[in-house]
Amino acid sequence: MNKPTPRNLPQLPGGAGAEEILRAGLEAAGGPVALASSFGIEDVVVIDLIRELQLPVSIFALDTGRLPEETYQTAEAVAQRYGVRIDWYFPERSAVEELERDKGLFSFRNSLEDRHQCCAIRKVEPLQRALAGLSGWVTGMRAEQSVTRSVLAPLEIDFPHGGIVKINPLAAWSEAEVWAYAEKKRLPVNPLHKQGYPSIGCAPCTRAVQPGESTRAGRWWWEDPEHRECGLHRK
Repeated sequence: MNKPTPRNLPQLPGGAGAEEILRAGLEAAGGPVALASSFGIEDVVVIDLIRELQLPVSIFALDTGRLPEETYQTAEAVAQRYGVRIDWYFPERSAVEELERDKGLFSFRNSLEDRHQCCAIRKVEPLQRALAGLSGWVTGMRAEQSVTRSVLAPLEIDFPHGGIVKINPLAAWSEAEVWAYAEKKRLPVNPLHKQGYPSIGCAPCTRAVQPGESTRAGRWWWEDPEHRECGLHRK
């Protein structure tokens, strides 16, 4: 089967719902598809949608070695609720050892280059292994989360990861819609969300946001907003 291109991706109608996006994305992928979960509220909503629709989508997660305990608790709650297996991917041991030996435990705060190096080791390389052999992957990203995601299509071709289909079923959802769904379904929610953390990553790189700040203002808060991505969602 030929790989999809931007020209032959399904043309979804305006206002297409998450269910329609998921089904169209799986059809376009034409092969194995997995959800990348960090166990934030958006990802749990997508997991619930996938299970409710009985879609053939597996789940994987990246254990960077620096995740908050609450994230592990949420992952266990999700696994138990849905009876699903979560495939965990870890960074290469030798790369982490060399980084910490040469630059210390907090080199990511020294410069943007050093932070990108840490993310490349702990996130980007494991993601490449997780996506190997897949025809598509699902995310919980939303367009309103940050300036780096303001132009987010429901379906994309992920060229940096071999041209597979990237499926963003919540692209047009608001934060209020996400929370309304989670509360209606009584989904497992990362406890940090209710402590002021709308976006949760590695513990040293995540803080609670202040009133009026954007959703991702607590991620790498010492950097300019346009830099606050880890490299998982390269264009």
